[in-house]
Amino acid sequence: MTGISTINVPAEREDLRALAEAFDPTRPTEAFYEDPYPTYRALHRFDPVHACPDGSYFLARHADLHRVYRDPRTFSSDKQKQFRPKFGDGPLYEHHTTSLVFNDPPLHTHVRKAIGDALSQKTLVAMEPPLRALVQRLLDGLEKKPEFDFMDDFASIIPVEVIGNLLRIPREDRGRLRRWAAAILGALEFNLPKEKLELGNQCVREFVDYLRDFVADRRGNLSDDDDDILSRLIRWESEGLRLSDAQLYHQCIFLLNAGHETTTNLIGNGMHALLAHPEEAERLRRDPSLIRSAVEEVLRFESPVQLGNRLTTCGVEFGGLRIPAGTTLTLGIGAANRDPAAYPDPDRLDISRNPRDHLAFGGGIHTCVGLNVARLEARIAIPAVLDRFPEMRLNGVPRRDHRARFRGFASLPMAIR
Repeated sequence: MTGISTINVPAEREDLRALAEAFDPTRPTEAFYEDPYPTYRALHRFDPVHACPDGSYFLARHADLHRVYRDPRTFSSDKQKQFRPKFGDGPLYEHHTTSLVFNDPPLHTHVRKAIGDALSQKTLVAMEPPLRALVQRLLDGLEKKPEFDFMDDFASIIPVEVIGNLLRIPREDRGRLRRWAAAILGALEFNLPKEKLELGNQCVREFVDYLRDFVADRRGNLSDDDDDILSRLIRWESEGLRLSDAQLYHQCIFLLNAGHETTTNLIGNGMHALLAHPEEAERLRRDPSLIRSAVEEVLRFESPVQLGNRLTTCGVEFGGLRIPAGTTLTLGIGAANRDPAAYPDPDRLDISRNPRDHLAFGGGIHTCVGLNVARLEARIAIPAVLDRFPEMRLNGVPRRDHRARFRGFASLPMAIR
């Protein structure tokens, strides 16, 4: 046995080194789409500031991402330079360079405040009873279907209803939101075929057409008592600046897409991780008070958003490497959340770990504005499923979304008995 171990360790080391050297985030392999964590382990060990073939850099360490998030002047979120070659001058470019997440101050500061004020603790408290009722109605429906797709029939419905309520989107109009979100956010992926870019542009146009009429109606019927997110954005004015109609539409698209995408994947990833680690699921059943730390651990373990980007505004240094101004940095959020320097035994799911410094929601001024809404949805949904269906199991092969930036499931077949 000793001889075998001595031979295999150097071979494994060289395999990891080769994996790190070959990594190109703009051309993900099928293996990376399915499971990026071996690549992240290789980068942590051999190349945490990874020079990519296109001149960009991939950052894998928690400490490096922490630094980037807290210095928005040096590391810009503006994506005009990066997105114009990708999208041209079409609807996708207009949307992704106007939305909150891809802007620097001052626009980012003012819009974030308007949205953040509307998502106050008072709002969260008021959300909880109808959210619990929604979850129970969905579980009642699943109980009548011994086999179902957890993503389609449960995880994706909850955030659509929540964000639809926050923006007061009529319930009959919400069915199309998931298709629009998938196409618009999916356009952020690398090396997209022409038909997917065309679909993304089409969905932005459809979304804007819908919002044009919807916002006009809200403007015409706005009362002093209206205090939801859209009402605040309509009224928003700061230092003599107001949102144009186009800016308003794109902030709404961003909120609907981001609010749906991250929470759907948080709930889906969380349930899959717990089913894959039944001892942790049983711990949560026995001690429901662990749900807060369990949600944080799921966010660390399987971050719904895996990659971000920044642009350097001046020369910087990481790990002894000098990186010039105007360089694109890919932020390995999923990698940072599995960094062994930040989390002992990072590939182990431990629902009592409570890693509140994880980066699943970003950091600094770009910390996700809806993070507490997403947390609330997961804290209510996941224990409710475990409690109602203690024998729930996978019923087929889960299918991951074919995406590198966002990690979730396209299909998660389940059976409850």
